[in-house]
Amino acid sequence: MINVTAIVEGDGEVIALPILLRRLNEWLTPEVYVDVGYPIRVRRDRFLNKDDEFRRHLSLAANKCGDKGWILILFDADDDCPAELGQEILRRAQNIAPHRKISVVLANREYEAWFIAAAESLQGNRGFNYDPAKAVDPERPRDAKGWIEACMANRSYGETTDQPAFSAQIDLQLAFDRSRSFRKLCSEWNKRSQVPSD
Repeated sequence: MINVTAIVEGDGEVIALPILLRRLNEWLTPEVYVDVGYPIRVRRDRFLNKDDEFRRHLSLAANKCGDKGWILILFDADDDCPAELGQEILRRAQNIAPHRKISVVLANREYEAWFIAAAESLQGNRGFNYDPAKAVDPERPRDAKGWIEACMANRSYGETTDQPAFSAQIDLQLAFDRSRSFRKLCSEWNKRSQVPSD
């Protein structure tokens, strides 16, 4: 068994990410039992800019996942370059918890970009109406949440309700094919979900 403890920035991801990771487990590594723990929610700016906050949350995650566990830091890239910021966060995290496996994944630009990548698979779910004529590069919209909301009939998009529901629904292969940052998540999952040898 492998334990994974995630560090996230949004209330929606606290609920949605474990759902998505359990689906990745079934899809990519069904032969491995991965225990997805309750994510640690942080305030992104404080986490990244205050060394004591960064250290405190990394230490908590390291304790939660155990000696053979894995820490996953998942943030929205927003306007940052996912590769550059991801490498910087990973370097800092490894300095604090060198004895743990750590991955940093930045959804480009937002977690909801993965829903855009697999938009047609959400058709009819929670009022979502996909129009192929409005298809976009999933990682281009600055406001991915707004793009999703514009497709929802007569209702607003709720992070804590719709994000988990859509995470349970999206076609993972479509998201993989169309989103580079989702492929990064899958790559890290495959790499980190190997059963350690004793």
